[in-house]
Amino acid sequence: MADTAVPVMWAGELSATLDFYKVLGYEVTYEQNRPYSYGAIRRPGYDLHFFAPPKGDRGPIENVGCLVMVGEVEELHAGFSAALRAKYGRVPARGIPRITRMRPGQTRFTVYDPAGNGITYIRHDEPEMEYGGSTKLTGLAKVIDNARILRFSKQDDPAARRALEAGLRRHGGTATALERAHALADLVEIAVAEEDSARAAELRGKIAELELSAEERTTIAEHLRIATDLAEWLDTD
Repeated sequence: MADTAVPVMWAGELSATLDFYKVLGYEVTYEQNRPYSYGAIRRPGYDLHFFAPPKGDRGPIENVGCLVMVGEVEELHAGFSAALRAKYGRVPARGIPRITRMRPGQTRFTVYDPAGNGITYIRHDEPEMEYGGSTKLTGLAKVIDNARILRFSKQDDPAARRALEAGLRRHGGTATALERAHALADLVEIAVAEEDSARAAELRGKIAELELSAEERTTIAEHLRIATDLAEWLDTD
């Protein structure tokens, strides 16, 4: 039998934590509450365990979580989203618990359970990420690539927003109109994720003012469709 590692994370309120994972299709394989809380869950190929010491002992550790390497992420994310929508009435995309969003080409997402653990599901063949943006790119194109990594590897929308806004200020004069449109479209997506419809509309207006060819308009319309799909996922239109 091959060696196996089993992550053990903070249990929080154990029953609530286990119930959350049951919604996602996990099987609960073990549960005890005395003399301390301990639970175990399983999906095909791996197990996750949860532990809470007796009262008075050390409490939870911040930013606990683990990585789960999977064959695909888009169908898994869609299934989790549908299950969470059925339970909560909408996809929980902010606060605890929550699930991070997916977009075309994305290779990972994270689910935060009621105890605050973050389980990141990563596709086996995820390409290596160049933090700071690809070295093959320059100017605003490199900023856009770095913002992509900030959003989908670190799940840090505020940092991505700051990077894009600074990039537009620094490189806007030398960037092509299409590059500026892509940066603005990324900012539209972030505004939708932050449920700031007024900001999203303002940014769409800036894109409309750019001098783009018909082909470029079609390209940006495809990019903006990501924000529309995100609004539908969030139920925030």
